[in-house]
Amino acid sequence: MTASLSSFAGFSADDMAIRRNRAMIRWWLYLVCFLVLAMVVVGGATRLTESGLSITEWKPIHGVIPPLSDGEWQEEFEKYQQIPEYKIINKGMSLEEFKFIFWWEWSHRLLGRLIGVIFFVPMVVFWVRGQIEPWLKPRLVFGLFLGGLQGAIGWWMVASGLVDRTDVSQYRLAIHLTTACFIFAYLFFIARRLKPREGVAVEEQAALAGFGRMVLVLVFLQIFLGGLVAGLNAGLTFNTWPLMDGQIIPHGLFAMSPAWLNFFENVMTVQFQHRTTAYILIAAVIYLLVRTRRVSRSARILRPAYHLAGFVLLQALFGILTLLYQVPLDLALTHQAFAVIVLAGAVDYMASLRGSYPVKE
Repeated sequence: MTASLSSFAGFSADDMAIRRNRAMIRWWLYLVCFLVLAMVVVGGATRLTESGLSITEWKPIHGVIPPLSDGEWQEEFEKYQQIPEYKIINKGMSLEEFKFIFWWEWSHRLLGRLIGVIFFVPMVVFWVRGQIEPWLKPRLVFGLFLGGLQGAIGWWMVASGLVDRTDVSQYRLAIHLTTACFIFAYLFFIARRLKPREGVAVEEQAALAGFGRMVLVLVFLQIFLGGLVAGLNAGLTFNTWPLMDGQIIPHGLFAMSPAWLNFFENVMTVQFQHRTTAYILIAAVIYLLVRTRRVSRSARILRPAYHLAGFVLLQALFGILTLLYQVPLDLALTHQAFAVIVLAGAVDYMASLRGSYPVKE
């Protein structure tokens, strides 16, 4: 027999135990999601301060300990001096200036390790104590796998800037950012569906789920495109709005050959497609809100629809301000953090359609 948690008129002792366990697991996952959001923001700061290549080795365990003596600092600095970024861009940098960028990258990596510990240790405790339902175990193990994969992708990204480039590959940076956001979305969806609440009627789900998924895909696409913008420093160019280079559709979008290369390496095209996708996303979210109002009068789904629309409009405002003010650190990080908030809104909309996970007996 399968039934929604919230459909029980009275709860048995077993039902109450499941509710308590789900509540603990849910709040634990919320904490992990918050830390992933913080990781995205710190990663953005690492990119904007050009700190990402300051640590030239990947030491998952030993790397937790920063340099503790003048000799160790000098050793780290000498390693940095061997890569193109120092030789071409930062030649003559002082040790104190190096320490500034080192601490940003070290903090970014430390936060990644902390997320791994905060995910793994409670999961083991919940598992040993029998508090994780059987269907949830493989989902959590997959989440752990994603975290390990993200660490490897992070080093793969950094490695791209250590030999022949003065910065990391924009392709790898965009993949790294998008994977972080996928991890957030995956865990947040599980957490929201562990909350006791009813979904909407089956007919309403059928009418809304398809377009809701399309909006979620658009959000992920826009995050990926934002990663390309960051990787190419495209936000530092064409700092006007709504016109770009004095035009609605600027000339030079396909200056590179072959044509497909423009979508990933032409600074003008990369910024233009990020702008254009933002307009499409705004229109899609407004349509989703209107469609939701037509299909359902349930606050369970209307509230998330309004939240999502509000988040997207705010994010557009932050994006415009970031562009006009030529990417100041505070606005840029707010824009990056709010991308995750928009993603949370899209995920919550989909979770609200479904309601809580059923109790299986």
